[in-house]
Amino acid sequence: MSARPGSALWLLRHELRMFWYTALSSANPTQPRRFDWKLAALGLGMWLLFHVGAYFLLRQAVPGQGQPPHALVVAASAILLATFLFMLSGALKSSVEVLFDRGDMDLLLSSPLPSRSIFTVRLAGIVVKVAAVYLFFLAPLAHVGVLLGQPRWLAAYPVLLGMAAIAASAAMLLTLGLVRWLGARRTRVVAQVLGAVAGALLFVLSQLPNMMGMGQPDREAALVRILGSGGGVDAASLLWLPGRAALGDPLSVAALAALALLAFGLTVALTHRSFTRGLQLAASSGRGARAATGALRFRFGRSLFAVLIRKEWRLILRDPHLISQVLLQLLYLLPLAFLALRNEGPQPMALGAGLTMLAGSLSASLAWIVLLAEDAPDLLQSSPAQAGTIRNAKLVAAIGPVLVLVGVPVLWFALGEPLAGALAAFTIGGVSLAAALIVMWTGKAGARDKFTSRGQRNGLGVILELCNVLGWGALAFLLPMTAGMAHPGLGMVLGIAAAAAVALGMPGLAWLFRRRSR
Repeated sequence: MSARPGSALWLLRHELRMFWYTALSSANPTQPRRFDWKLAALGLGMWLLFHVGAYFLLRQAVPGQGQPPHALVVAASAILLATFLFMLSGALKSSVEVLFDRGDMDLLLSSPLPSRSIFTVRLAGIVVKVAAVYLFFLAPLAHVGVLLGQPRWLAAYPVLLGMAAIAASAAMLLTLGLVRWLGARRTRVVAQVLGAVAGALLFVLSQLPNMMGMGQPDREAALVRILGSGGGVDAASLLWLPGRAALGDPLSVAALAALALLAFGLTVALTHRSFTRGLQLAASSGRGARAATGALRFRFGRSLFAVLIRKEWRLILRDPHLISQVLLQLLYLLPLAFLALRNEGPQPMALGAGLTMLAGSLSASLAWIVLLAEDAPDLLQSSPAQAGTIRNAKLVAAIGPVLVLVGVPVLWFALGEPLAGALAAFTIGGVSLAAALIVMWTGKAGARDKFTSRGQRNGLGVILELCNVLGWGALAFLLPMTAGMAHPGLGMVLGIAAAAAVALGMPGLAWLFRRRSR
C-alpha cells in the first residue's frame, strides 16, 4: 500500500527507511556512506542463530498455566526496570539528535506539512530506534514460542514497544522542558549528561550492597527475601505490572500498551508546538556570541606549557558530547571512591586494581581527545614552539585530570593502608602514562565528534590499550598481596613478573609499531 506524499505515514516510511539504511551502512569516514551488504548478512545470520538458541531454550519450558510464580514476576520487573533505564538513556540521546544534530528540520518546517505530523513521526522514529536493539535479541523468543505452542512470548513486542514509547515520551518532554528552562545551548550539555547518568545508574545501583558493607551471605539472603516476598509489596500491586506483562498476562499487556499509547498521544498533543519552538531556538543557538565591549586585553604572563594545558582543558569543557561520554566512565568511580572512603570494605588489591584499570581507561580517552583530535594541527606544527614542549604539555593535559580524580580516593585509602596506597599510586601513575603513550604512538587521528568510534580501523591500538590496562591491573592486584607475605611463592613471583612484562611491554610495542599505524 502506497502512502500519499506529504502524509504522516509517508514521512514515517521515509524515517524508517533512513533508520534501516543508517544501521546497515558503511561507517568508514574515508568513504561515502553506502549500504553494507556484508553487515546486513552478518546481522541476519546472528538473528537466525538467536532463533536456534531460543528453540533449545524454550523447548524445555512447559506452557504456563495460570498465574506465574511471584518470584518470577519480581525478577522480570527488575530486569525491565534496568532495561527502561537503558532505553531512557538512548531516548535522551536521540532527542538531542533530533533537536540539534539533524540537518533536515529547516526543510521540513518550511514545507506545508503540519508540525503535529512532523513531531509525531520524529517521536515514533525515536521509539523504533530505542526498541529495535531489544527486539533484535528478544523477538526470536516470541517467534519460536509461537511455533512451540507458547504464544505468551509474543508479549515481548507490545511490552518492549510500550516501554520504548514511554521512555521516548519522557525523554522528549524532559528535553523540551530543559530547552524552555535553560535555553538550547545548555540543554544540549545537560541532556547528554543525563543520558550518560541514566545509562550508568544501573551499575551504581548494583554496587549498593557493597557500598553498604553487606557480605556475600547477607546479599544472598536479601535477594531471596526480595524475590520471595517482593520486598513486602503485594503480588497484585501495579508495581509488578511490567513483570506480569512480560510473562504474557493479557490484562497487564493491555494496560501497559494503553499507558504507552496515552503517554505518546499526550506528548504529541501537548508539546508539538514546543517542539517547533525548540527547533527554532536550537537553530538560533548556533550563532556566534556577541563580542565583548571595551578594549581588548592580552595576557602574556603564562608560559607556553601552561597555555597549552589550559587550552586543551577549555576545549574539552566546551564540548558537551565529550563531557557526556567521559562522564559515563567517571560514574564508575563512584562505588570505588565510596569504598575507599570507608574504613572497612574490600581487600586493598581489589580496590587498587579497580582504580588502576579505571585510570587507564580514562587516560586513553583523554589522550585521544588531546593528542589526536586537535582542531588545528597544522597551526601547531608551523608555530615556533618546540615539538617536545607541545607534546609534553598535551600529555600532562591528558593525564592530569585523571590523577586528580583518582588521587582523591587513593589518598584517603593510603591513610589507613600506607603501603597499599603507595602501590596503588604507583600503578595508577604507570597505567596513565603508558595509556597516553600508546595512544600517541598508535592512535588514529580523527575529529572530536568521532570519539565513540575512535577504535575503528585501529585494531592494534585497541589491543595494546586493553593489554596495558589488564597488565597494570594485575600488578595492582598482586603487589599488595605479595607485600603481606613473608615468603612469596614461586607462582606469585612469576605472576608479578608476567604482569610487569605485559604492563611495561605494551608501550614498547607501541613505540616499535608507531610508524606502521599511521
